[in-house]
Amino acid sequence: MRDLFFLGFLGLFFLLGFRRPFLLVAVYAYIDIVSPQRLSYFLLNSIPISAIAFLLATGAWLLTDDKKDCRFSFRQVLLLILLGWCAYTTATADFPIEAAHKWSWVWKALIFAIFLPVTLRTKLRIEALALFMVLCASAIIINGGMKTALSGGGYGVLNLMVDNNSGLYEGSIISCVAISLIPVILWLSRHGTVFPSDWRVKGFAYALCFACLLMPVGTEARTGLICIAALAGMMLMRSKRKFIYGPLMLVAALASIPFLPDSFTQRMSTIENHQSDESAATRIAVWKWTIDYVKEHPGGGGFENYLQNSFTYVSRGIVSDSGGSRVETRIVTDRGRAYHSAYFELLGEQGYFGFFIWALIHIVTFVRTEMIRRAFRGREGTGEAWIAPLALALQQGHVVYMIGSLFVGIAYQPFIFMMLALQIGLDTYLTRKRRDAARRPMIARPVLATGHAA
Repeated sequence: MRDLFFLGFLGLFFLLGFRRPFLLVAVYAYIDIVSPQRLSYFLLNSIPISAIAFLLATGAWLLTDDKKDCRFSFRQVLLLILLGWCAYTTATADFPIEAAHKWSWVWKALIFAIFLPVTLRTKLRIEALALFMVLCASAIIINGGMKTALSGGGYGVLNLMVDNNSGLYEGSIISCVAISLIPVILWLSRHGTVFPSDWRVKGFAYALCFACLLMPVGTEARTGLICIAALAGMMLMRSKRKFIYGPLMLVAALASIPFLPDSFTQRMSTIENHQSDESAATRIAVWKWTIDYVKEHPGGGGFENYLQNSFTYVSRGIVSDSGGSRVETRIVTDRGRAYHSAYFELLGEQGYFGFFIWALIHIVTFVRTEMIRRAFRGREGTGEAWIAPLALALQQGHVVYMIGSLFVGIAYQPFIFMMLALQIGLDTYLTRKRRDAARRPMIARPVLATGHAA
């Protein structure tokens, strides 16, 4: 029954896409974020729905979309260079079979990120993509938020609709993504036109934001707690009432502690000392190994090259027995540990050049979005009042994701490439609008009865 529902839902979406071609782009975004094939028992697993959606979306754009003034931005060129470099490192990878498996989905995410901005030609399309990203992710977030509220969740315990612990269904990743979406959710609740702002829209938005905040609690992901702190700091910095909202945030955080599960507070306490937690200690060791590896292999080792790492680290922990409690030091040897950081993931797999291109894409995007925010601030009451708040929301979400990716290997996740494409699309849309405005002829001066201009 579930397979038939998903098949019918996607089939209907595809049919609507033939009438409104941009919906085919939205369908691909839905497939990338929700991965309905993972929720299916058989039917969708046997159909290449992702490839079908992408071919239909690009075909509809080529046949029906207006391609006037359609140009690649500098960031799309950088994404194309990154795609080519990843292809090269895959061909020369230390682990060819494992690298080919990861490449099979990374190239699709990069291609879609390069293609997506050229389709975002109107404000409605930009808003529609932001809305789809929020609603698709909310299918996972609401499920996780309700289970957390009812059962409390747990590290590696909270089931997010599937048992496959990868993509957005992994605890740390969905926690990071959920918090990064909060600014976009709030923007849609205030400036959205697909669902105009009223008490119902705002009520749903605030409830969804609360579910986003519950994700780090339910998954017990320390990354999520760091993301919450980062977002709270950025929002407080932009607030006009810092001395009112700051203490209120602190009181709310302290008041929530008694309601949190004991396992959550105990796990969060390990942030203070990485040596007391094996997971954190191995991350530090892997990062040191990566730096040493790239010194010898400046071009990187290709996807999944962490499989060859081997290191020894010191772990300290409190041991309690009949003789009392004491701190015990252990020397631990480990192998094949994942990077657990997007930055070291890029550095180890793509080397110095790949890391530079990837970092440049994010830096340029941040700077350009900040320029948009500053250029369009103070436009309240005009038709451009939505621009600066959207730029700020995307910027805050981007920064939260990048802070969270310090501790999670999510450098190639399709979600962040969609967020980058959304910021590129906003930039190119505004550039096109300014160019069109500059091309308009000056208003003709009134002509007097004698035939001479006044």
